[in-house]
Amino acid sequence: MRSARWVVVVPVKDARRGKTRLAEVLEPGARAALVRAMAWDTVAGVADCPAVARTLVVTGDPEVSAAVRELPRVGVLPEPDAQVGSGWAALDRAVLAGVQRARTEAPGVGVAVLLGDLPRLDPGELGAALSAAAAQVRSVLADAEGTGTTLLTVGPGVDFRSRFGPGSAAAHQGLGYRRLALEVPTLREDVDLPADLTRLLDRGVDGRTGALLRRLAPLPIPSSEREGTA
Repeated sequence: MRSARWVVVVPVKDARRGKTRLAEVLEPGARAALVRAMAWDTVAGVADCPAVARTLVVTGDPEVSAAVRELPRVGVLPEPDAQVGSGWAALDRAVLAGVQRARTEAPGVGVAVLLGDLPRLDPGELGAALSAAAAQVRSVLADAEGTGTTLLTVGPGVDFRSRFGPGSAAAHQGLGYRRLALEVPTLREDVDLPADLTRLLDRGVDGRTGALLRRLAPLPIPSSEREGTA
């Protein structure tokens, strides 16, 4: 497959229902604000990548929807069946809806799915990953733990399926996605646990996410979490 341009689909859950595993360190309002800030920073990074022709954000969150429309070449698609079901199946439905819309709008380019909790996303690293993915029919990039998925890509006209959830990197490989072995840390550092927030603070994060975390500091992250990321 050869593709120099991509449509990137970014699913973003309604912020009021997102990041429940951060409940021990952030109250509900702060968690919702974090989801929205990370989504903005992720989508802004995608929009700055020269390899990306268009970004489609699939979301049921009205604030995310309104905010990302301000960014160049960004469209918004309502989350399908937002009130039906939940969890990983809902995420799979959302990304499928985004991929289908991407192919309607731009049938001749590759489609990538990138999760919306990558606030340190570097556009150059995204470009490198998409360049490597252009040599594959389907590809998957695992998260920093090596078990989850942060990026999926498929070539023009290639059948798309996803299986997000625990162990999704291996599950996607089982569906025919080829794992990318790349040094692109900002594409692999998703945020799900208090330890992930520690990593962000230790390595430094700018944008809306950084500004929010500085306002919330100091976060009550358990010492065991901090020691586990050393």
